[in-house]
Amino acid sequence: MPRIQAASVADHRAQQRAALLDAAHELLAEGDAANVTFAAVARRTGLARNSVYKYFSDRRELLTEVVRQAAPRWTERIHTALAAAGADPEKRVAAYVTAQLEMVRDGEHRIARASADTQDSAALRAGADAAHRALLDPLIDTLHDLGDDTPLRTARLLQGLVNAAITALEAGDDYAAVTDRAVRLAVAALAGLTTDPLPR
Repeated sequence: MPRIQAASVADHRAQQRAALLDAAHELLAEGDAANVTFAAVARRTGLARNSVYKYFSDRRELLTEVVRQAAPRWTERIHTALAAAGADPEKRVAAYVTAQLEMVRDGEHRIARASADTQDSAALRAGADAAHRALLDPLIDTLHDLGDDTPLRTARLLQGLVNAAITALEAGDDYAAVTDRAVRLAVAALAGLTTDPLPR
């Protein structure tokens, strides 16, 4: 039995579990979910492979927990960016777009993308979908404040623009150029909400 480096056995177990999750998070952020095996996670934490089973029954449980823990960090980054932008709707929408693309730049999006590409995708996609829906909430609030009578619809369309920008970044396009263009397009779209609708 390894020497306990915590105040109690419970603290030790919590630290070990957190270390395993951190290792799985790092492996996912590197972009290939297939590399997230119990053996690889054990190597990164210095534990024996069979020790991982004391904390997670299988790989699906491990990956699902990684996504579950990552989701609040994603939403917190969005909320922080919007709070810093103040009350101006254009600045808030710009912050919303920029914060998401920053997460792509920082590797956070690869966690959701890589996990969705695994054989465990059904279980993981539910968690990722819930996280994406939570990301829309602050944008919906901003659009509602603008007087948008269908803020969820508009938020989904703006998120489509963000998703296209993410695809461009993942294909190797320039981060600064894509972010600048995406922000410009999103802010311009806001102006479209206050003009007369196009004739049918």
